[in-house]
Amino acid sequence: MAEVGNAAKVGAMTVALGAALFAGYRFVSRESGTASGYTVWALLPDVTGVAPRSRVMVSGVQVGVVQDISLAEGKPRVDIRMRPEYPLYLDASVGKRATSLIGEYYIVLTPGTRGLERIPDGGQITHLLEDASFESLQQQLKDILVDVKGITQSLNETVGSDKGQKKLEAVLDHLASMTEQLDKTVTENRDNVRETLTNLRSISSETRPEVAAILANIKEVTAEVKAFTKKTDEGKPGGELRRAIERVDRASASLESVLGHADRVAEHIDKGQGTLGRLTKDEALIDEVEEVVEGVGELVGGLRRTQTIVGLRSDYNFLANTLKSYVSLRLQPAEDKYYLVELVNDPRGKLSIEQIDVDTTNPNDPPHFRETRTITTNALRFSFQFAKRLGPVTGRFGVKESTGGIGVDLHLFNDRLELSQDLFGFGEQVTPRWRVALGYEFVSSLWLLGGVDNLLSADRRDYFFGLQLRFNDEDLKSILPFSGGALGAGR
Repeated sequence: MAEVGNAAKVGAMTVALGAALFAGYRFVSRESGTASGYTVWALLPDVTGVAPRSRVMVSGVQVGVVQDISLAEGKPRVDIRMRPEYPLYLDASVGKRATSLIGEYYIVLTPGTRGLERIPDGGQITHLLEDASFESLQQQLKDILVDVKGITQSLNETVGSDKGQKKLEAVLDHLASMTEQLDKTVTENRDNVRETLTNLRSISSETRPEVAAILANIKEVTAEVKAFTKKTDEGKPGGELRRAIERVDRASASLESVLGHADRVAEHIDKGQGTLGRLTKDEALIDEVEEVVEGVGELVGGLRRTQTIVGLRSDYNFLANTLKSYVSLRLQPAEDKYYLVELVNDPRGKLSIEQIDVDTTNPNDPPHFRETRTITTNALRFSFQFAKRLGPVTGRFGVKESTGGIGVDLHLFNDRLELSQDLFGFGEQVTPRWRVALGYEFVSSLWLLGGVDNLLSADRRDYFFGLQLRFNDEDLKSILPFSGGALGAGR
């Protein structure tokens, strides 16, 4: 009767745990609210960092999720499941944006102009948003450095080279020759110049009255200009002409200062002084700058592509009548490899083996014998494994439940069905532990598990059944704001 009661309690606990896990999934699922929506698709130039079920945002508001990513016409095709209350119009645009340095990308939309024809269910978004990335900024910086290097090299080849100096000497020689020719011309035409001056004197004597009248007119004009440009009693400019002259004077002074500063900067650059001068002269420094920029780009790209997957799992062992719990963390920098960290609460505890050599004088015992003790402690087991995927098969090795172990996973039906095998526990018993488990994702992020543990040991063999909830860092970001508000309300 007690065994029936325990089985009923375990069954009730399993049903409650399944309901809680399903409710948690419905709470964190990005697809909530899109079941009655509509589907649109678009061709993007690049979808690196975008994964299925990624968020689709309009001005910071989630309006849908990425339903599928495929290849069409040689370009990535993104299928988007939209919520029914957010329509899209014919001039809608689509692009991608980064959530953070270590996060994924998400899809961003502009809904278009209200009043135009709506995009139907299954329609295409044809307009694209420009994506300003760190790689484009890096390429622009490299192009600028190449242009600066070309300008300085051209200046150095024009003025600083032997060919440039020869051209400058030729110009100076040509100028000296022109001066000599001008002197000869003046000497040869001295008489003509004297005759010309005599004619000018005669003309000036004949036109003196007219010249006097012109000078009088000029005097009147200059008096009027002076009156127009004189200052007031307060010392301020008295007219627009004077203010314009003062502005021109200030502008010429500023221009002279700027030209002098430009001359000094050009001189420093030509001598290789300062940061810009070193960048134009020091080839090794330019190579180091390019290597640093490329290294930063690779580091940021690696961090941005790293995905974090958290798993919560509970198994019921039928023969032992116990619950076994797992908390796992998967760090996945690429699609084909990841690192697995896992804590396991096993009711059977952690086993350790001690061998003790005993020397005794007891006549009933041998004088020397070895005693082997198996000690069980109530402690958490841990796992740390490296995994590498080749096609549908993933191989794992490392520490499995506090002992050395290896594992193989087979992925089927678009990764919704997994067959896992683990071999570990070497030294804890006569034969190692061989565990086989079959998992199926019957709803998104919620897995149904079942299998056999300790296949090689008839007296310790057991059968288990369990549930697992898997969610990534984007699900955690959607939960954290609500958890923070709940903690604040509790205080």
